[in-house]
Amino acid sequence: MPLQKTQGVVIGRRALGESDRLVTFYTREFGKVRGVAKSARRPRSRFGSGLELFTQGQLLFFETERSGLVQVDHFDIVHPFVGVREDLERLGQGAWVVECLDQLSADRDPHAALYGLLVRTLCALEATSRPSRAAFCFALRAVEFLGHRLRLDRCLGCGRAFSGPARLDFSVGGLLCASCAPTGRDGIALSAPAVRGLRRLRTLSWAEALNAPIPGPLEGEMAGALEAQIVRLMGHSPRSGRFLTQTRDLLASGGRP
Repeated sequence: MPLQKTQGVVIGRRALGESDRLVTFYTREFGKVRGVAKSARRPRSRFGSGLELFTQGQLLFFETERSGLVQVDHFDIVHPFVGVREDLERLGQGAWVVECLDQLSADRDPHAALYGLLVRTLCALEATSRPSRAAFCFALRAVEFLGHRLRLDRCLGCGRAFSGPARLDFSVGGLLCASCAPTGRDGIALSAPAVRGLRRLRTLSWAEALNAPIPGPLEGEMAGALEAQIVRLMGHSPRSGRFLTQTRDLLASGGRP
């Protein structure tokens, strides 16, 4: 069983058997890796708190011949991203980010830029006062890294340059103008400012995108369009989205977690 070493982030975990844990990592050199951490749920486990969600660390694992799962040997913490877990809004946005990454990426498909994007997003979620913007910027870049870039400069029906409200149609991979929109089968209406905003954000650096002044309703429309695309790609709504909705409703009503 060859020993492999890479840097990775915990993007999913669940109990396995009486004392083990099944952990999903997104790694720099190997992409998504699923592995078994033996005895990780025991009080004196050598993994300690290292396998908490969002934790970045150095991963050592053994390849196995009889399973797609690896055997996790060590996971030494580089950055725990505790701040993401300690705030409900940050936790919900972070859970949405890693759930989308888990659902949309294939096992053992390395993508160093996507790994870097994940780490930058977690850093932003821990530091920013607008965690929803960090998740939105992650989604905008992640769908492109994964090969799902939408055409936003011209109508894919008639070929005319974009000039007004349009339909973002996922079946054709981009915009349909008002004249061609009735032929669309799978998408949502999008205002002219939202289209321009999405196009502009694509040209900005990560730091510029995080701090760009965008009115709340417009940002909501743009983020909603991206989430609709992700739901279409996943085939279902992210479970973490329900947690976010419930958290916001609770805080809006004056309740406490």
